[in-house]
Amino acid sequence: MQPGEIEGELPVRELAEIPSIEVISRAAVMLLSAGAEKLGLSAEQPADSPHFDLDEARRIITALAGLITASAEYLGPHAAPLRDGLQALQRAFRESSAYPDPPGQGPGEKYTGPVH
Repeated sequence: MQPGEIEGELPVRELAEIPSIEVISRAAVMLLSAGAEKLGLSAEQPADSPHFDLDEARRIITALAGLITASAEYLGPHAAPLRDGLQALQRAFRESSAYPDPPGQGPGEKYTGPVH
């Protein structure tokens, strides 16, 4: 076996070899997916999902907003779809909340501005 290989699998790329845009994009996609799960978006009835957790979703959405905002200048063509995904999560959060936050105070809105 070579360094960086896992037995029975393809070689694992070294982190130093992965372009920064790919690292940022992968992190954003992971946060998008985790936020959707915490909002129960994969279930027929989101509020009945065993993964539904607004507190956890708030943290994930805020982290995603910070990442996208801080790295926007580097994301190039990836920026718009990631922003769209973030806004969709922010709207889903607002719709899932029994007492929605005032505009501008929802998860991540201090970085993105109000989402309606």
